[in-house]
Amino acid sequence: MPQKRMVLIVGLGNPGENFRKTRHNAGFMVLDKVADSFSVILEKWRTLPDSQIGRGRIEHVECVLMKPMTFMNKSGPSVKKAAGFFSIPCKDVLVVHDDIDLAFGRLKIKEKGGDGGHQGVRSLIDALGEDHFNRLRLGVGRPEAGTSVTDHVLSRFNTDEEGVLNQVITIAQDAVVTILCSGTKEAMNKFNNSRIVISS
Repeated sequence: MPQKRMVLIVGLGNPGENFRKTRHNAGFMVLDKVADSFSVILEKWRTLPDSQIGRGRIEHVECVLMKPMTFMNKSGPSVKKAAGFFSIPCKDVLVVHDDIDLAFGRLKIKEKGGDGGHQGVRSLIDALGEDHFNRLRLGVGRPEAGTSVTDHVLSRFNTDEEGVLNQVITIAQDAVVTILCSGTKEAMNKFNNSRIVISS
């Protein structure tokens, strides 16, 4: 009997209260939303101490949800360890992360590719030795003139963005479910050209 497919869903972010509501933690926010919606408990495992891990089902798909606790730019080794522990191939890994090249409120799904300057994604590619994992990118916008990229991604969303952030996170969760249950192509068609616009 063939083994059932299992998917590893990774939300990228930085651990600690100081980073909890920052733009760089958009991946953590989505993963927390998915875990809550599907009653998956995230906790530290003795065998995988570098992460918060939870196992559950999303619709009919068996999943492992994961938040690396090693800071963004060192996420790769813990993801590689978890993928190996659960025998999940790279093609069945979905990474959710922030992206400054997308306007706030936009999502983009990709099946593979480079790191786009994102240090967390670079760490994953380096550790896994390949880039054939799926990505759900959440737009956090580019920094204003005079603000560094680091300061921008480590800042909190502004008041207008905060007003629709829950809506963005909910749509990102819907994208995760669509990727798992209907495939990346259908998810791309549904979500890649959509955007939540902040009312003026």
